[in-house]
Amino acid sequence: MALQIGDKAPDFKLYNSEKQEVSLSDYKGKNVVVLFFPLAFTGVCTAELCEMRDNIAAYSSLNAEILAISVDSLFTLEKFKEEQKLPFNLLSDFNKEVSASYGSLYENFVLGMKGVSKRSAFVVDTEGTVQYTEVLESAGDIPNFQAVQTALQGL
Repeated sequence: MALQIGDKAPDFKLYNSEKQEVSLSDYKGKNVVVLFFPLAFTGVCTAELCEMRDNIAAYSSLNAEILAISVDSLFTLEKFKEEQKLPFNLLSDFNKEVSASYGSLYENFVLGMKGVSKRSAFVVDTEGTVQYTEVLESAGDIPNFQAVQTALQGL
């Protein structure tokens, strides 16, 4: 079941591309944009994360951190982060538990792949409450980042 505005964001602990554990609760007191993306090195995912990279100052000015999550291995994410010079954490949800807890997991994806994160965006406020949610059924679509920034401005 997808998260709704006003829900408590499920806490999680995942490894980032630097092999360090990162928890949502580590960011208490900050706003967090939690992004799920299907697969590293694909065209739409690259465009999406590079857009976040290019607008990082806007998110910083809104006291927001970005956590980008996919089911890729942390080794794949390490290479992807390095190639695209992404200045935020990429987290490996290899076991698919966090994607599922956020209602953001394709049962069946393209080419017979199962259990891939749906492209989605969540804004979690300083207290851990969901303030914006967008889960896209089509992997070709990109979240409405203007709406994400508007949600952050309202916090």
